[in-house]
Amino acid sequence: MPEIFNPEHIEIESMKIIQSIIDKDYPNFSCQDENLSVIKRVIHATADFDFLENLFFSENVVNIARNALKNHTPVITDTLMLAAGITKKFDTKIICNISDEKIKSEAKQRNLTRSIINIEHAAKNFPNAVYAIGNAPTALIKLCELIREGLVNPAVVIGVPVGFVNVIESKNLLESLKEIPRIIARGRKGGTTVACAILNAVLYEM
Repeated sequence: MPEIFNPEHIEIESMKIIQSIIDKDYPNFSCQDENLSVIKRVIHATADFDFLENLFFSENVVNIARNALKNHTPVITDTLMLAAGITKKFDTKIICNISDEKIKSEAKQRNLTRSIINIEHAAKNFPNAVYAIGNAPTALIKLCELIREGLVNPAVVIGVPVGFVNVIESKNLLESLKEIPRIIARGRKGGTTVACAILNAVLYEM
């Protein structure tokens, strides 16, 4: 096989390989086409085929997310890394104020994580935004609490934090909020890379 150096060609070839592995090793796997495009991009970013089973999609969530972004709904992220990784090819407002001095000061004063304070402030200013959480389960738990209290009504929530403390619990909490369009990476796996891949998959399909 000739070496491939063009970035676009690398991506095309990667997607072909991913699809061939799905066809060969997971012959019984099936899902809606719009969900498959997201799953394949997550696998492309992680090389982890567990996401064929780990990713949960509420009904029509990909189309809901796409329409929200087409209508310039802002995206709130829990980390600057996630904000930086979202494609800038589209007119999408991406907001993460976790490094703001006011956020740092309030977090220290209240002895809470900056992620929690960041979500509280975002909920006040952008209650109907797309929320993408790939790192901090505390942020996802706080967001779910605010949703239950009727203080925020996100267009979509991408809840894919990674780790061992409060991770599964935070995702279970989000999954129980049946009125919210949501994408979840069940179990301990997830991360900023996964959240970024999900958002970029939605944006590229636009």
